[in-house]
Amino acid sequence: MYAEVRGLAQAVGRIEHKLDGLIEENRDIRTDMQDHETRLRALERGRWPLPSLAALVSVAALVVALLQMNS
Repeated sequence: MYAEVRGLAQAVGRIEHKLDGLIEENRDIRTDMQDHETRLRALERGRWPLPSLAALVSVAALVVALLQMNS
């Protein structure tokens, strides 16, 4: 009976060790996800002016074209 209890204690120890590994992997994945989220947000913030700049350039080109037509 003592051998069975000892075997169970060792099995529980192995399970705890595996769970600790899974928890550590989960932390690593969360850290990576947060890092990727931060990087994506930075890219999105840097990208928003592009459509606005395109609209401004097209309006400026239209104004120049109209001025040249009237001259």
